[in-house]
Amino acid sequence: MADPRRVDLDEIVLHFHELEDPRSSINLQHPLTSVIAIALMAILAGAAGPTAIARWAVMKEAFLVRVLDLPNGIPRKDVFRRVLMALKPDAFQSCFAGWLRSLRATAEAETGIEQPVLAVDGKTARRSHDRKNGLGALHSVSVWASEYGLSLGQVACAEKSNEITAIPELLRQVDIEGAIITIDAMGTQKAIAERIVEGKADYVLALKGNQGTMHQVVINHILEQWEDDFAGVDAGRHQTVESGHGRRETRTYIQLPVPQDLPGLRSWNGLKSIGIAVSESVRDGKVTDEVRYYISSLAIDVQRFARAVRSHWGIENGCHWTLDVTYREDESRIREKCLRENMAWLNRLSLSLLKQHPGRESVAMKRRSCGWSEEFLLQVIVGSTN
Repeated sequence: MADPRRVDLDEIVLHFHELEDPRSSINLQHPLTSVIAIALMAILAGAAGPTAIARWAVMKEAFLVRVLDLPNGIPRKDVFRRVLMALKPDAFQSCFAGWLRSLRATAEAETGIEQPVLAVDGKTARRSHDRKNGLGALHSVSVWASEYGLSLGQVACAEKSNEITAIPELLRQVDIEGAIITIDAMGTQKAIAERIVEGKADYVLALKGNQGTMHQVVINHILEQWEDDFAGVDAGRHQTVESGHGRRETRTYIQLPVPQDLPGLRSWNGLKSIGIAVSESVRDGKVTDEVRYYISSLAIDVQRFARAVRSHWGIENGCHWTLDVTYREDESRIREKCLRENMAWLNRLSLSLLKQHPGRESVAMKRRSCGWSEEFLLQVIVGSTN
C-alpha cells in the first residue's frame, strides 16, 4: 500500500518538474525535485544555509528516503550549494507559481477577502555583502498579501534606488488583478501607477517630499478642507481606537476626491482620490503622532482606504520583522549572488507555509515543531491537519 505521506509530497514535488536542471547530466545522482524539497523542508525546520540543510537531511534520512525519490541516499552539502547557486532566481520562483495560486485561492476562500491588499516593499539583508569582490548587500523588493500571510514574489535589485525599476518587473510576475497595491513613497511613480492600472488593480501610494509640488498641494488641499470640517467636499472619515501593552492608539483616516489643480493630474493613470492617515499614540502620558498622505485610484470608500493603509504595514510586521528576528536573515553571511537570492525566496515561501497552518503558535514555535515532528512538518508543507 502506498505511503500517504509519499503521495502528499509527490503532489508538491510536481510543481518543480518543469524547472530545468542546471547541473551536468554526467554522474547525476540526486533528482533536482528531491534536492529542492529537502531544502524547503530543512528551512521550515530552522536551517539557514546549505550546510545546515545537509545536516538536517542526514539526521532525517530514514524519513526522507520514505517520502522522496532518493536512489543514492542523502545529498551532500555541496549538492545543495551547487544547485541553489546555479538555479536562476526568476526561474526558481516561477516553478512555485502553481503552488502559490493554490494557496492564494484557499486563503481567499477562508478569509472571504476578494480584493486583497498586496503590499510592495524592499528589504536589505545587511550582512550579505562581499566588499572584496564588489558585491553589495542583497536588497530585494517583494509582494506580501498581508491579509493572507503569503509572499507572492521577489525581485532583487543592486541598490535601494533601483526599486523604481524593480517594482514594475515584480508586478509583472504576480497576478495583481482585482487587488489593491500599496507602496511607500519610493514607488510613487507615474509608470508604476500605470502598470498597476494595466494589471486591472487599484493603488494606494504614499507621498513624501520626493514628490515635491504634488506632495505640498495635497497637504494644502486637505488642511484647507479641514478648516470647515470638509463641508465643501464629498469626504469620508473613519477612526479606530486600540489599547494594549500600556498604549492607546487612535488612528484617523480621511479620504476625499482628488483636487483638479493637482500637478500633472492627467498623467497619473486612474487617480481618483487623496487621503490622510493620522496616528496618535499615548503611552505613559507621552503623546506621539504621525501623519501620512496618499494618492489613490480608489473611489471614495474610506473604510476600504483605511484597510489598505493599515494592511500595508503587514509586510513590515508580518514578513520583514519575522525574517530578521525568527529567521535571522539580517545576519546571513551568504555572499554568492544566486544562492542568497534563492535562499531569500525559500525563506519567504516557508514563512508563507507556516502562516497558512491554522495552529495558533508563533512562527518560531512552528519552525521548532517542524524540526521536532515529521508529522507536523508534513502538515505544514502539504497544507493538511489530518
